[in-house]
Amino acid sequence: MNVSTVQITIMAVTLSAANSAFSAPQVYIPLGAQNQLQVVDAATNRVTGVIEDVTNAHGLAGTPDGRYLVAGSMTATASGDDAAPPRPAGVSEAEHEKHHAKAPASESNAAGISSVSIIDTAKMEIVRRVSVPGAVHHVAVSPDGRFAVATLPGAGGISIIDMETFAVLPTVATGPAPNYAVFTKDGRRLYVSNAGDNTVSEVTVGSWTVNRRITTGVSPEHVVLSHDDRTLYVNNVADGTVSAIPLADWKVARTYKVGTAPHGIEISDDGETLFASSKGEDKLVAISISTGKVVRQIALAPAPYHVTAVRGQGTLYVSSRAENRIWVLDQQTLAPRGEVAIGGIGHQMVVAAR
Repeated sequence: MNVSTVQITIMAVTLSAANSAFSAPQVYIPLGAQNQLQVVDAATNRVTGVIEDVTNAHGLAGTPDGRYLVAGSMTATASGDDAAPPRPAGVSEAEHEKHHAKAPASESNAAGISSVSIIDTAKMEIVRRVSVPGAVHHVAVSPDGRFAVATLPGAGGISIIDMETFAVLPTVATGPAPNYAVFTKDGRRLYVSNAGDNTVSEVTVGSWTVNRRITTGVSPEHVVLSHDDRTLYVNNVADGTVSAIPLADWKVARTYKVGTAPHGIEISDDGETLFASSKGEDKLVAISISTGKVVRQIALAPAPYHVTAVRGQGTLYVSSRAENRIWVLDQQTLAPRGEVAIGGIGHQMVVAAR
């Protein structure tokens, strides 16, 4: 091999590595009471940026085009003082109020008013705050990016934000203490867990009506859909299980024992494995979707919390409820690939392509 060939080979390898790193997604992590999001490069597992003034965000979702993040605040006030950023100089009060949507006046109740922040990912800043009736736990965005949904545990329902107009639709009652929400890939249905009465509600998107409800295990929280949208998986915090619900049958077909105080659940990139964390037993389990058996598990201490698959990287990000860190695990083997030191407790993470 001559010198020129060697140089070309080295350049090709270097460019390939650079392109791989450049194409790796970013992971956005809300830090709750730290009032910020941190941005992590999934290729290097390093924090590369911070978005400030995101008030007590636990719930986070992204639009499909990666342009916006939607962050819900767990802090509710009687007046909704945090519902809009300060009015810029030269902007009239009327213009400012028009720009920042408010919750319907009829829905100001004992649950208070909180804010949903709309964040421009290119600018790395909040561009709107939208008022909703009550503290927000988790957030979902429809596959077409048209609607954002926030679960309102204190208000017993969900808020829907029209992402074109930023208008807030009337609250949809789903059940006591709604916790988590997920859209089907076709955007026609939404599933909401109701921790207060051990049910999941199916909501028709557009009419925003509850079609049917199903009883699960005790205190259902996080939910995830299989890649083919045929099965809904629901963690049941109080009895340490995950329920598998085929949507066509609308009944619990399988119940998996996970461990005390399960929290995060996720599906592998290949759709063959369900991951679930157990805060109480300091472990993460991998369950074969085809057999329903636990095929792998790993001890993670303390208190493994939210679980997110970083698509295309073959990794899982698992936050800790007790320490400011993210474990990075291999999806196939659960072998550790590293850790990410973050500035607070990591909640609902979002993976977005660059």
